[in-house]
Amino acid sequence: MSTTVAPLPRRLASLVRIEHTVFALPFAYVGAFLAAGGWPGLADVFWVTVAMTGARTLAMALNRLADAELDARNPRTASRELATGALSRGQVVALSAVALAVFLVAVFQLDPVVRLLWPIPVALFFVYPYLKRFTWLCHLWLGACLGLAPVGAWLAVSGTAPWEAWTLAGAVALWVAGFDLFYSLFDLEHDRREGLHSWAVRFGERGVFWAARAFHAATVALLAAAGAGLGVGVLYWLGVLAVAVLLGYEHSIVRPGDLRRLDAAFFTVNGVVSVVFFAFVAADVLVG
Repeated sequence: MSTTVAPLPRRLASLVRIEHTVFALPFAYVGAFLAAGGWPGLADVFWVTVAMTGARTLAMALNRLADAELDARNPRTASRELATGALSRGQVVALSAVALAVFLVAVFQLDPVVRLLWPIPVALFFVYPYLKRFTWLCHLWLGACLGLAPVGAWLAVSGTAPWEAWTLAGAVALWVAGFDLFYSLFDLEHDRREGLHSWAVRFGERGVFWAARAFHAATVALLAAAGAGLGVGVLYWLGVLAVAVLLGYEHSIVRPGDLRRLDAAFFTVNGVVSVVFFAFVAADVLVG
């Protein structure tokens, strides 16, 4: 019986889950629009998009390379491309090199300050996949990686990063860390068998829920703090309210002992959070 092998570009896109760029990219746009106080210009929007795509592709490829053997032993991830042999390590290393090159090309089209700072996110990306071998704080490191999106875009557009930009970065970092805590529940038993570290392994299912609630409450508070500092209009505040409602909904559909809708909470709701908040921010700065 013959099997159909997907084209290489499709296998590579599946490897890095290119559709999940929706989590961080809208927050990069938030930083760019707020830095410009309006439309940042087509060139900046384009190169921020290219930089974010290259950075995220690099981060995901490095993660898959580091976790290939673990993925092969995990029933949930055993069908991933490296685990099954659909892609070779050489192909994924090549993808990483191309993604880094794309990221660097984009960085050098933006404000000169980001040309000096680009090694910081790359270093964070290299370190992250190995942290779960050592510490249950790995979720916060992942949050920090994605939290760079708004502050990096702010720097890329204006060359400066006021405290409001860093406050937005903190909001994104805690938002990501919070939903990554939920994600860790998918692999709780596997991580225990492998001796890996996660919040779920350290504190159990209930500990995950308490921490995720605290992180997401802090996310809303930090978005509000940034808005207060920036003197934004009513549409921004409606965006903060929308984020609060969406996160509240996320926490209402999963609870300790009932994880049937965990996929919806992780993938669907969080994708909507970033897009909706950016839509309100863009409307606020463009209309105001």
